[in-house]
Amino acid sequence: MTNRRRRERGIASHVLHTAAALLCFAPTVMAATADDFSARLDALWDFDAPAVSEIRFRAALTRTTPHSREAEETATQVARALSLQRKFVEADAVLDGVEPALEKLPERVRVRYLLERGRTRNSAGETVRAMPLFEGALAASGHDALPGADFYRVDALHMLGIAAPKPQQLDWNLKALAAADAAADTRARGWRGSLLHNLGWTYHANGDYAKALDYWQKALAVREAAGDAGRIEFARWTVARGLRSLGRLDEAEAIQRSLATAMEAAHKPDGYVYEELAEIALARNDAEAARPWAAKAYALLMDDIWVKANEPARLARLARVGGVATP
Repeated sequence: MTNRRRRERGIASHVLHTAAALLCFAPTVMAATADDFSARLDALWDFDAPAVSEIRFRAALTRTTPHSREAEETATQVARALSLQRKFVEADAVLDGVEPALEKLPERVRVRYLLERGRTRNSAGETVRAMPLFEGALAASGHDALPGADFYRVDALHMLGIAAPKPQQLDWNLKALAAADAAADTRARGWRGSLLHNLGWTYHANGDYAKALDYWQKALAVREAAGDAGRIEFARWTVARGLRSLGRLDEAEAIQRSLATAMEAAHKPDGYVYEELAEIALARNDAEAARPWAAKAYALLMDDIWVKANEPARLARLARVGGVATP
């Protein structure tokens, strides 16, 4: 499982304790049309490797005219790559450089600037400061006349569903899904799987496990239709997570064991799969069976940048359950 999938899975689990940390990730990048610079720019992303993406965007920046729409929009993605590496000060500095040019450039640049400024604040745990930025991005998207505007409108709605106070999250997520479903743009409709997934976590956080599972099963169907193997694995993990919450432990375990076997065969073991197998064992009051799974999970997650920064208690618990000595 890639680093990005691990980070997503950690964020998804974290939502049970902190609603504002709800999972978000971009939909599958569709083929860019010749006149859609934003889509061609987004095609440079490798969310599994933000440092590699940063290099790509910086290289692309050298091929643009200084202070042009293309240069400033590319800079917003340099900032996003830095933010994903938790280099928040550097990300803000790049966005500070974009801000003075906004009045003279197409509204698309303002939308993307506000999205990345908001994501930087949200990733830094400053959700109160992130909300007005995402609201600004949504408002600006209404004045965006460039190709692909619906994609960024849905992005803004989806980020509001993540950063909003818990009572407002469901409404924003439903608005985002409705906007994606209504969009004529293929890329905008590509948000559907991610939004179904996020809605599942919103219902899960509210204790409605049956509805959460229903949304996750719908998200899995979308991923299977798209044929993206990595996202299918992630969607299956989430379905199994819902089954565990409903007490359907045998079904949950069967899925997680299948994922573990496949990932080990590919020499890509995943700490979140092992963690779930430990949790399933603990739900059966079988601490002995949980121990080796927890130890394996801890070994893989102890150096995960997101988990270390956001959930040290979770790592400590894995170590304790797994009988692992820690520094």
